[in-house]
Amino acid sequence: MKTPASLIVEQKDEILLVKINRPEKRNAINDELVLGIESVFSTIPAGVKCAIIYGEGQHFSAGLDLSELKERNIIEGLHHSRMWHRALEKIQFGTVPVVAVLHGACVGGGLEIASACHIRVAEQSTFYALPEGQRGIFVGGGASVRLPKLIGMARMADMMFTGRVISAEEGILMGFSQYLASEGNGLEKGIELAKKIAQNAETTNYALMHVLPRIVDSGQTEGLMMESLIATISSSSPEAKKRLNDFLEGRAKKVGE
Repeated sequence: MKTPASLIVEQKDEILLVKINRPEKRNAINDELVLGIESVFSTIPAGVKCAIIYGEGQHFSAGLDLSELKERNIIEGLHHSRMWHRALEKIQFGTVPVVAVLHGACVGGGLEIASACHIRVAEQSTFYALPEGQRGIFVGGGASVRLPKLIGMARMADMMFTGRVISAEEGILMGFSQYLASEGNGLEKGIELAKKIAQNAETTNYALMHVLPRIVDSGQTEGLMMESLIATISSSSPEAKKRLNDFLEGRAKKVGE
């Protein structure tokens, strides 16, 4: 797998660790990094069942590298935004679930990357912001689609209208993250979760990544039909039948054990 120096990729058993590696720039995101993310999540190695994305240094990512901004005409600007969309869809609708481990700044484009992941773990130092509104621009990497589904449209609008910064503690209540970890322990928690996810049936993980979002986006009639279809498909797999038999015959743990 060929990746830019701004990404460090390491496989540990069934887990793929993807580290944003521009600490001297607070892990600000340039085009090379976006294209590297697209390449990594398009070519997940065989045997990997879950991925983790995190940041080197003091921050997950402080957002777009504004020093690399250049004049673009309307069509060039559209293509640039769509490049981000294409790359982050490889995270959201790829082949394995992705856990984001956040610390320090999770801002602008960094928050767009985090919102494309399936689970987010935030360390105590994490803070969230969308400064685009204060800079006279608008989000272009998918935040307007993904973030309202996590925190609600009004909260996202507030962040862009006012420049509001959200702390890790506020963020877990609002829906930015599902887990809050003590400082320095986020990656350990992320690996713990990734190992649990890797133990799931492949059909279940596929359904959660690819079918559940489409159920949520659909009308009730279509959503219920998709639910029936994926429920039937998943329960018909040999793995599901074995797991159910293990439970019924006392070989599997009960909830809460």
